[in-house]
Amino acid sequence: MAMIGQIYVEKLSPKPTPANPPLPIIFIAGMAQTGTNFLDTPDGRPGWASYFISKGHTVYLSDQPERGRSFWFSGQGSMGYIGSPNSVSDIFTDVANNGNQWPQAKLHTQWPGTGRIGDSTFDAFYRSQVQFQTDNLISEEQNAQAYSALVDLVGDCYIISHSQAGAYSWRVGDMRPDLVKGIVQLEPSGPPFTFRPPFGNDPAFAFGLTDLAIGYEPSAGKNAENIETTIESAIDADHDECIMQKSPAKQVTNLAKIPELVVTGEASFHAPYDYCTVKYLKQVGVDVEYADLGKEGIHGNGHMFFMEKNNLEIADRVYKWLKKH
Repeated sequence: MAMIGQIYVEKLSPKPTPANPPLPIIFIAGMAQTGTNFLDTPDGRPGWASYFISKGHTVYLSDQPERGRSFWFSGQGSMGYIGSPNSVSDIFTDVANNGNQWPQAKLHTQWPGTGRIGDSTFDAFYRSQVQFQTDNLISEEQNAQAYSALVDLVGDCYIISHSQAGAYSWRVGDMRPDLVKGIVQLEPSGPPFTFRPPFGNDPAFAFGLTDLAIGYEPSAGKNAENIETTIESAIDADHDECIMQKSPAKQVTNLAKIPELVVTGEASFHAPYDYCTVKYLKQVGVDVEYADLGKEGIHGNGHMFFMEKNNLEIADRVYKWLKKH
């Protein structure tokens, strides 16, 4: 018999503890990443954990189930890897030189170093990539259960999730709407109802934001069979079309109680479509704010912006939102 689904969690607190401390923050890393990604940047600068601790927050850094320091059980799903150094460079660290796979790629300027193998910063980043569970349904359910259990232990808190973990934090918010007081989505999984390049171009996220059920009113059905979708045209040539619900849209029940911030880097592969995620969140009744960094004057960031040269400027943008909520 094996116990499965557990997560490694590291708790870091400010010293001395503030008299009236702000709510703690749970970080959930993206695909092939671990909690260490928020400790320091690959070139040795302070990461987001240090930043938010300096603001009085206790932070919880974690590795997803079957990821990094969390036990892997080989009896289900399969093990995946992030890809070759060149493919990682093209998607994350040197996207300005990837042949413009998406229109905004040429704007990438903030990665420290060349972003290619042989550069010490890139090599440190690439060494931090670990195995992950490739079965989306297993991964989503294990993460939803594990992080909901962590929220039960922590109490009232914020969640900051990145990329693949977007669906997981939405599930946790749906399961613990009275404890999760705000969700910060750093380029979350999506856009609604589909994967987009460079990771695919296939139907996904049957419940719009997640593969597995979240609460809607009227009911979405056990397998989201009651959700009807329509395609809405892109806002311009540099952005993708959006898949939305047909009107009248079903409204989320539990997630509607939780304010959200979505953050998108100017040069990331998410830049063409994260606006669709924000649009969908508004359609289903979520109080959401969109930090489209380039439009706000924070330029040149890719998907890993919390590691990039201006990472603390972006952390400050997130902190201002947390203070409002």
